[in-house]
Amino acid sequence: MSDMRFVIIGMALVFAGFVTLGALGADYRAASIESDEFGTCHTYPKDGEPVETDCSTRVAEQAVFFALIACIIGAGIFSLIRGARGDWDSKVKPEDMVGPGKDG
Repeated sequence: MSDMRFVIIGMALVFAGFVTLGALGADYRAASIESDEFGTCHTYPKDGEPVETDCSTRVAEQAVFFALIACIIGAGIFSLIRGARGDWDSKVKPEDMVGPGKDG
């Protein structure tokens, strides 16, 4: 895979991680706030009354969600670094070289 592909993949992964965290993170953040402030957690269905749920389960789901997003962003950063440190320009064959330094 060429180095520019790593850069593009890295940018896409980091972008996707931050967009997912921004779009879905509020639902998971609510569990921590409810647990810390009130001691009880509730789920809020669209068509009914709030239902009390186990706070430890919701906080564990929140941790798993954050870990997955951190892995996506971390993979993107790894890909960016790999693309930036690439040595594609030093692997050019002498017969494929063009420019002022070319002999013959």
